[in-house]
Amino acid sequence: MRTLSYTIFDTALGPCGVAWGDRGLIGVQLPESSAAHTRKRLARRFPDATDVAPPPEVQRVIDGIVALLRGEKRDLLDVPLDMEEVPLFNRRVYEIARTILPGSTTTYGDIAVRLGRPGTARAVGQALGSNPFAIVVPCHRVLAADGGMGGFSAGGGVATKRRMLEIEQAPAVTEAPRLFE
Repeated sequence: MRTLSYTIFDTALGPCGVAWGDRGLIGVQLPESSAAHTRKRLARRFPDATDVAPPPEVQRVIDGIVALLRGEKRDLLDVPLDMEEVPLFNRRVYEIARTILPGSTTTYGDIAVRLGRPGTARAVGQALGSNPFAIVVPCHRVLAADGGMGGFSAGGGVATKRRMLEIEQAPAVTEAPRLFE
């Protein structure tokens, strides 16, 4: 039986949370309307996890998330993720999405092309919609083909996605440059 833990922390967008196990992060919770709501969401997602103070390696992840949401250019590529329960297609999507640097954007279709599966933009969107590692796997940096926001499943929806892109000083939505042409 593996030990699962979580903690809540403050960011420029509000209270976020992370959950982890022995093999790395198992989830990130973007802010809800309050710390209590964020805690409740994490407890619902990870019912076997205990709310504890983070060990140093998790505190470094938290510090990186806080800095990124404060506007610092952090890529979070070194954060270990436990993807044991993540479907293979989603893993591949997340690995590609992790390469999108702060201040940059790409499209669902571009990720599909990078996967070698053009025409699967909708499936890429669904994978990102179920991303348990939001911000560490920066699904907020993925836009619709027309440069529009597309969807965002975090609390606050598209408004949160837009705010995160503004913090990172990503190009305006109407400009939406593609990384992988």
